[in-house]
Formats: sequence, structure tokens, C-alpha cells
Amino acid sequence: MKPYLITAGFIIGFVLFLPAAIVFLFSGKEQAAAGVPVQEETAEKVSVPEPGPALSVSVYRTEEQTIETIPLEQYVIGVVASEMPANFELEALKAQSLAARTYIVNYLLNPLDRGLPEGAEVGDTVTYQVYKDDKELKELWGSDYGWKMEKITKAVEATRGQIITYNDEPITAQFFSTSNGYTENAGAYWQHSVPYLKSVPSPWDRHSPKFYSTETIPVGQVDQKLGVDIEKSGAIGDVVETTPGHRVGKVKIAGKVFTGRDIREALGLRSTDFTMKRKGDKVVVTTKGWGHGVGMSQYGANGMAKQGKGYRDIIKYYYQGVSISDLHSYTAQLTAKK
Repeated sequence: MKPYLITAGFIIGFVLFLPAAIVFLFSGKEQAAAGVPVQEETAEKVSVPEPGPALSVSVYRTEEQTIETIPLEQYVIGVVASEMPANFELEALKAQSLAARTYIVNYLLNPLDRGLPEGAEVGDTVTYQVYKDDKELKELWGSDYGWKMEKITKAVEATRGQIITYNDEPITAQFFSTSNGYTENAGAYWQHSVPYLKSVPSPWDRHSPKFYSTETIPVGQVDQKLGVDIEKSGAIGDVVETTPGHRVGKVKIAGKVFTGRDIREALGLRSTDFTMKRKGDKVVVTTKGWGHGVGMSQYGANGMAKQGKGYRDIIKYYYQGVSISDLHSYTAQLTAKK
């Protein structure tokens, strides 16, 4: 081919290609300037989780004495909003979301007969998990409703479709407010051991406003509820056994032996880490922590989150040897229970 023909062909091709190249170049810049992401071959692929299964919970609303059927994730939002302060760290709220979802899934798979009206699966009180609906939360939170609901919804959505399992079964995801510095073995409180509910140190709880508590109870009331005649003055009871969670295991009072749980439930104490002393016609009771102490400490979870721990770290610390699994695997079982 003659040189001038090659040159002419090159010029014509360049002229035809140049406008397309300019359009391609500037269209990319315009998309970037407009905030439209430009796909790159080296960009990391992000997997988006599928929506959770279409499950619901039939809740007996105690005050209204009605049964309300609530989508699972909406129910979890109502529980987290009722059970953990919204001003807690986001990762702590995520951990609470996972615990709340796991608790209800486990309960639906293993229901107990607690005298609910026919058609109800759970109640909305502490016997199960506290649940409040949107209207109740608006009344409770007032002008703070907007940011609190946004934050809690974000936490629940971040864990959508996730539950805690042990040996491929949903766990009993016990939780409570504040420890005495340690969580408790399930066997030390409920008399039956659970492998993932073991005592672990929880030093973050010392910053909880519920860590220490003192209350006074009339002597006559203590005598009546415990069936004893306590001494006229001084310390009450000799602790004869402590638990792995550094609480009262057994205590001897006026010749009778009680478990720490016996005393807590009879006198309505905050925890089983307590001391009692008589002063005149009153008994002064000092407690450390608030709750049964088994499972996840909520103030402990918040303390861990403040130190940069994620919700998975929190869950696997308070529930020993567990996994975080996909709820979809249990959809068939849950549906069959309906």
C-alpha cells in the first residue's frame, strides 16, 4: 500500500475515534462529579444480605388484653427499644438485637405453656422480653423519638436475619442489666448447666449507675418472707457457699439455709450478690449488680463497644463457643410451628 494512503487512513480513523474518546472520558468525569459511582474492574464486590424470612410473632398485649401479630424484625425493634437504652453504643445495640432475635426464635421453636390466651405465642413483659409498639415508644420518648428510633432501627437492620447458635441450634440468649464484675454460670442460678452460659469477667459494669444499690426493709417483713427470727443487731447470715460468679450460693440465716436466689426472689433484691445488716427495726441490704447475671451484661456490652469491640466480639465473649448463623436455615421449622 502506498504511504500516502496509509497516512490518510490513519488521519481519518483518528478523526472518527477522537469524539468518542472525548465523550467517554468526560462522561466518566461528569458521573463522578454528580456522585454517580463509576464501576472499576478492581472494585471490591460487596455482598448484600437477602431480606429476612417473612416470619411474624403473635404477642399478647397485657394492658389492652389483645393479641397482635407483628413481623419478626419489627418485633425485634420493639424489644431492643424497650430493653436497652438508645443512647448506648451502636455495637451494643446490635448485640442486643441479635440476642433479642435469637431469644424469640428459640422460644418459638421450644414454646412453654405459661397460660397465655389461645393464639398468643409470647407476652410483652419481662417474663418473655419487654415489647413496646411505636405508639408507646412515642409517648415514652417524646421529642427524642426520632433519633432513638432511627438508631435502634439501624442496629436491628445491621443484624437482620442473624441469630446465635450452639451446635447448630438457636441458643437461649439470656441477658440482664448489670453484673457484679462477673457473669454467672447458668447452673449456679437455675440448677441446670448450659455450656455457653458460663461465668466470665465483666469489669466494664463498674461504670454502670446500677452497679451498687442500698435499700431498707422492715425487720418484720424479712422475718415473714423468710420464715425466720433474725438477730437483734449486726450482720445477718453466714455465707456458706459462693458461686463461680462471686455471688451468694448459700447463706445460713437464723439456723435455716437459703440459696442466694431464694433470698433475692423472696425479698425482691436486685441481684444475688448481697449483704444484710440489721439496724434497729430495719434491715439494710446492699447489692452489687442488677439481674440474674446469666448471659450478656448490657452495661458490659456497652463498655466493650466503647473500647472498640464489634457486636460479634461482644456476643462471642458473653456466650461462650457460639456461632452467628443465618436465620433462613430455621424458617421451615418456625413455619411448621405456626
